[in-house]
Amino acid sequence: MKILNFFKPKKRRGFEVLDEFERYFNSDDAVKIPSRKTSQSAGYDICAIGSYVIQPGSKAIINTGLTAYMGEDEWLGLFVRSGLSYEFDLTLQNATGVIDSDFYGNHIRLLLRNEGTEPFIVNHGDRIAQGIFLPYLKADEDKASAKRTGGFGSTGVAA
Repeated sequence: MKILNFFKPKKRRGFEVLDEFERYFNSDDAVKIPSRKTSQSAGYDICAIGSYVIQPGSKAIINTGLTAYMGEDEWLGLFVRSGLSYEFDLTLQNATGVIDSDFYGNHIRLLLRNEGTEPFIVNHGDRIAQGIFLPYLKADEDKASAKRTGGFGSTGVAA
């Protein structure tokens, strides 16, 4: 019996492991799909893949091995976990990470900055950020028509 496509549930929003990180998925080094820890949590905990040392006053790009999918009128906000900000003076270099819906298929990476006085160690699998899916509105007369040409830091860069 053939099942028609319109009977299959359409995925609305979520996370996927990128192909180049798939080899880690069923091992001790698995890329972790973000999850909420409580039923009222807004944020999905995002884990690091790999280990890093961030020296005081410096920054590091942290890999997640993930991409995200969502509706055209949504974005994924990335925020450092509040406990890391408070206890270890960690921030996102750009304050809030913005993952647009057309970023799908590109690697979500986090640019962490250590504002503390001691080196900060990120271990593989550490929960370092939260992702929150949010809707957005468009202005009247919006005429954006360009297509994304790359991943991290690519918006507005000439192809």
